Amino acid sequence: MSSRELDNANPTIFAPTTLHRRIDGSRNSKTKLWAESVSSDEEEDDYGLGGYGQGQDREEIDAEEVYDLLRSITDPEHPVSLEQLRVVNLEDINVAGNRVLVYLTPTIPHCSMSTLIGLSLRVRLLRALPPRYRVDIRIKSGTHQSEHAVNKQLNDKERVQAALENKHLLSVVEGCLATAGKRGSD
Repeated sequence: MSSRELDNANPTIFAPTTLHRRIDGSRNSKTKLWAESVSSDEEEDDYGLGGYGQGQDREEIDAEEVYDLLRSITDPEHPVSLEQLRVVNLEDINVAGNRVLVYLTPTIPHCSMSTLIGLSLRVRLLRALPPRYRVDIRIKSGTHQSEHAVNKQLNDKERVQAALENKHLLSVVEGCLATAGKRGSD
C-alpha cells in the first residue's frame, strides 16, 4: 500500500458468498445479453473469429464460472477480495455465445481505482478464457461519476495494451491477481 490517501478509507466488507446453485440445474444456462443481434455470422467475423470452432464440440462457460474466476481478485487499496467489497457480483456477469460482459460496481462514486480494477478483471479473463471469447468490462450504470470515460479506457485495446506495457501498472495488476486462484475451486 502506498503513502497516498485512500479513496475509501473504510469500505463496507461483506462475507464471501457460498457457491451458487444453478437455477435450472443445467451447465449451459445462458443469459440473453445482446438480444437477437448476436446471431449474425457477419458480426462474429468482425471479432476476428473466422469461424473458430464452428461445427466442433467445445465447452461453453457461464456467468458462474466467470464469477469464480474474478471473485477472489484483491482490491488494489485494501487486502480484501472484490467479492467481499461487492465490486463484482454474479448478477452483474452475462455470458452470451462468445461474449462475456462484466459490470463492476465501485465502492464509491469517485473511485480512482476503478480503471485499475477493471484492468485486473480484463487481464484475469484474457488469461483464463479461450481466445474465442470477447470480454467487455464496464462500470455499472450510475455507480461512478466518470463512468463513460472509464468504460472507454477499459474496452479500448490500444489503451489496455499501453497500460500493460507500464511496468508499475503491470506489477499492481499482478498483485491484485496473486489471489485470483484461491476461490472457485473449493
